[in-house]
Amino acid sequence: MKRTFAAVIAATLLGTTFTTTASAAPVAHPKPVVRCEFTPTPENPAAKPVRVPSPIAKARGTVDVWFFTNYGSFVVRMDRANAPCGVSNFVHLVKSRFYDATQCFRLTNSARLGVLQCGDIYRQEEGGPGYKFPDEVTGKETYPRGTVAYGNQGPGTNGSEFFVVHSFANIPPNYTVLGHVIAGMPTFDRMVKAGIADPDQDGPPVRPIRIFKVITV
Repeated sequence: MKRTFAAVIAATLLGTTFTTTASAAPVAHPKPVVRCEFTPTPENPAAKPVRVPSPIAKARGTVDVWFFTNYGSFVVRMDRANAPCGVSNFVHLVKSRFYDATQCFRLTNSARLGVLQCGDIYRQEEGGPGYKFPDEVTGKETYPRGTVAYGNQGPGTNGSEFFVVHSFANIPPNYTVLGHVIAGMPTFDRMVKAGIADPDQDGPPVRPIRIFKVITV
């Protein structure tokens, strides 16, 4: 008998261990919505068909995002109050199926950095949505285990690239925090255990890490 997608989600949730992680100090947004600035990047066109998001974003509430990978699933609770434009963009990309059938090209497990980097379509740091938008940081951000944040190539270059901290990240507060993993951290432990194809523990995973599907519930 075929199982419905909802049933698969429910079964996955029941078999997943929930964890609590620390969160960065939220940015104050007195209004329920904010205006965002998304700038097209014709020099770096969209790697998949996707439109520029709406400039109006919700600044309250949370949204849960489910990731299904070849190592298992995990769930991220994203905080609109902390990064309204960033979360709005991520949800937009999820609904556009931008992250479906993609690969995470970078895994690190060094003394300074332990993250999984995803969201690049072609290869590490190549293949974005065809636009960029500003950072949403306070300068007090920290990145403990379970943190999910946007990756960038400099100030104001956010797009589709993101990273998940599987251990810790001793990095400056230059990366917009989207939220935190609330279920499925053992998925990342399995990824790290499988190994990294680089003697410095910063490069492609030995066994490719594939994202099958991403949904919001």
